[in-house]
Amino acid sequence: MHKQPRTFDTCFFERYAKISLETLFGGQYASLVNADRPDLQSPDGSIGIEVTRAIRENKNVAHALINEIAGKPITDVESEDFRDIRRNGYAYGLDNEGWVGSLEYNYWALAHPMRRIISSKVGKVTSGFYGEFAEFGLYIFTQEEIGDVDITNAIDQIAELQYGKRLRYSKLFVSQIQSMYACDLQTQHYQNIVIDKALRRTFYDNALEKRL
Repeated sequence: MHKQPRTFDTCFFERYAKISLETLFGGQYASLVNADRPDLQSPDGSIGIEVTRAIRENKNVAHALINEIAGKPITDVESEDFRDIRRNGYAYGLDNEGWVGSLEYNYWALAHPMRRIISSKVGKVTSGFYGEFAEFGLYIFTQEEIGDVDITNAIDQIAELQYGKRLRYSKLFVSQIQSMYACDLQTQHYQNIVIDKALRRTFYDNALEKRL
């Protein structure tokens, strides 16, 4: 029997989001299924989460990524990392001197600037485009260097856009390669969660293998 091939497709992001949410925040996200409007939703209508990426709209993205390749010789990579690099393609260096294969790295490529993504997605949820759920969440993949100031600005932007609206996001997740910001938009509190190599591998590998 042939093993089912690993799949890197448009639903990869939804699977990654679901696996990471369930792992980091518990069983409340275990029932999420991949659907449409929004991308992840619980069958009982309690949670709806829209998953999006920030992907640049020009064809030079690949060139920009190549410019970020670390100059460190490949021989400096530990054997375990080297196996991952061979599986995923050419290696990219991370800020912490770690390594990541090109397929894994490429899915973090930016789409639109964060403010544009937020404006578009908030407009859709408040208009009823995503239907009626007890709680809405917005999950954004980004390769941008997001810091506390950026997250505070994003929270403020969402609050301003949602002011006076009946339907609104109550959670914001901004997922980067090595960390995730989890924001409670009702209290405006947030935490920055470190995604170490073991967690990253778990999320990435499971998102390739599993189906929702």
